[in-house]
Amino acid sequence: MENKKGISRTELIALIVSSCIGTGIFGITTNVAAAAAPGPALLAWLFVGIGILFLVLSLNNLSNKRPDLKAGIFSYAGAGFGPLGEFISGWSYWLSAWLGNIAFATMLMSSLGTFIPMFKGGQNLASIIVAIIFCWILTLLVNQGVESASFINSIGTVFKVIPLVLFIILMIIGFKGGLFTADFWGHVANNMSKGTTTGSVWEQIKGTMMTLIWVFIGVEGASVMSHRAKNRSQAEQATIIGFILLVLIYVMISILPYGHLSRAALAAGGQPALGSVLEAVVGHWGAVMINVGLIISTIISWLSWTMLPAETTMLVADDKAMPKVWGKVNAKGAPTTSLMITGVLQTIFLFSLLFTQQAYEFAYSLAAAAILFSYLLVGLYQMKYSAENQEWGQFTVGLIASIFQLICMVLAGWSQVLLVSISFIPGFIIYWQNCKEQNHKMSGAEKTVIILVLLLSILAIYFVANGTIAIS
Repeated sequence: MENKKGISRTELIALIVSSCIGTGIFGITTNVAAAAAPGPALLAWLFVGIGILFLVLSLNNLSNKRPDLKAGIFSYAGAGFGPLGEFISGWSYWLSAWLGNIAFATMLMSSLGTFIPMFKGGQNLASIIVAIIFCWILTLLVNQGVESASFINSIGTVFKVIPLVLFIILMIIGFKGGLFTADFWGHVANNMSKGTTTGSVWEQIKGTMMTLIWVFIGVEGASVMSHRAKNRSQAEQATIIGFILLVLIYVMISILPYGHLSRAALAAGGQPALGSVLEAVVGHWGAVMINVGLIISTIISWLSWTMLPAETTMLVADDKAMPKVWGKVNAKGAPTTSLMITGVLQTIFLFSLLFTQQAYEFAYSLAAAAILFSYLLVGLYQMKYSAENQEWGQFTVGLIASIFQLICMVLAGWSQVLLVSISFIPGFIIYWQNCKEQNHKMSGAEKTVIILVLLLSILAIYFVANGTIAIS
């Protein structure tokens, strides 16, 4: 087996866990409790965990089998389905990344509201103005190449992990089994369950899916880092171990609070949820500890994810699936045009949060819905590549990964997926410009896909207009 100087298995596991854990975990208890009781929530984790596991296995396999595809997740879509496939994957990932930054902004301002009352709730005018200032400071820093300072991410990792470990320890201490099992399946509807979903187990599971997918965004980073491991065996082991650790951390963070507070109290806790839970359990110092860690963690994560949307369009443009202006870099190696476009869009979207009652939930659900397109194309290419090479075990892995993404799209996030389709109206104009630039004549299949997506976008606009899809 080939051995080389590279990242060790332990280091790779740490990178995988750190890249996935962001602000989502700090808000997960409220979001999960509003949608599901403990029993359905555990089943939701099992369902989503299996789906994400098969996505990870697909990414791992393709990373090993197609190391020539330098743009990774986007190149897989291009190799399987041509430039339009790569554009759809890249556009969806780009959209998900900067919408995720909107969620960062609302969570950051909510955290600051613990110390500065004028920012309480995170979506009033003062919060939005400060969030916009943060957005542009980070955009300009990234434009100067600051994102390359690895020590910044190291600091962020410490401030992510320490509060979470302390939270888990405090939740284990004094855990009340009777409270945890009082309404384990969420069938009891009374005055104490206000603000929560009651009824069928399946409805509760569906209600949690987009929340759970949101906290797994970034898991694709494992496949990107695999080629830097000392050998392939260690990379594959690290990918699976890192994934298992993430699931354990997420499950403990979201499930243990049911043994301390009623489900209704958890659902009504507001954001950041972990701070609200600890304040109720141990007093104000718990909220202070969580929020200090969250503020630092969010700013550092936001810095990294400010670069990600621009990095995405740069990779796709390098593969000639987007106009080359989106990949143009400055003397510092940063894609300035893409950064500026993304910054302007984030500014506009932040102002729209004045009219949205649950800004954080709205932003992260759209981010999760957008990335489903990219993940689906990974599963489909895993199926196509495996079938061409008669690797039927790997074909099954891709099939399960694809079915999972489709289930999430159709059953759990159909309204968000329709809203995301609206973004392809300007997106396909950009793709048309790229076709002219590359002298690429669109095939009949490409035109059919474009027409179908545009029809979905028209349907989405109609549903928003008549109130079927609510965005407030």
